[in-house]
Amino acid sequence: MFCIIDCNLGNLRNVQKAFERLGIRAGISSKKEELESAQAIILPGVGAFGDAIANLQALHLIESIREQVLHKKKPIFGICLGMQLFGEESYERGHYRGLGLLPMSIQRLQPKEKLPVPHVGWDDITVKNNSSLLAGLPENPDFYFVHSFHAACNSPEIVAAMCDYGGEFVAAVQWGNIFATQFHPEKSQASGLKVLANFAKIVGEQKC
Repeated sequence: MFCIIDCNLGNLRNVQKAFERLGIRAGISSKKEELESAQAIILPGVGAFGDAIANLQALHLIESIREQVLHKKKPIFGICLGMQLFGEESYERGHYRGLGLLPMSIQRLQPKEKLPVPHVGWDDITVKNNSSLLAGLPENPDFYFVHSFHAACNSPEIVAAMCDYGGEFVAAVQWGNIFATQFHPEKSQASGLKVLANFAKIVGEQKC
């Protein structure tokens, strides 16, 4: 079973229902024991970075996540704020340390065309590095975004997709057993379900 981490931010039931449509059991929990016994970890989130880190700290989950992902190499999938939490630091309403799973710094979107922030709605992505997470999708598929911050990354090898919203930003990452999307696959209809199915296939084959 997959474990969807509940850090009190976001509609976790939508993520759970998306996996259920694929025939995959995904429990929602904030208990360290269930995270550690799961086949894979899902970290969704909507809201502020600082609040999410504080909640994970209060639940005593930060070191457990790092142990499971970095040392035991358990697959993890971050969604929206969850992806941002994988980074080393964030500058959202202050300066916060992240989980440190990937070399990313979370910074505010600053579109050149003075487009509105947050970036809300459907937008297409460009797949990079032959990402297995995004395999089998049509060229430049559309996904649903809701965010004001993005992950700045100077390691192009971990980038699975980019999106252009008055300037390019990282839309998805993939590195070893670590996967994440800035967009919401659970809100992105058939393409979103395909991404979740790809992740489940990777977990099942343990090709991370």
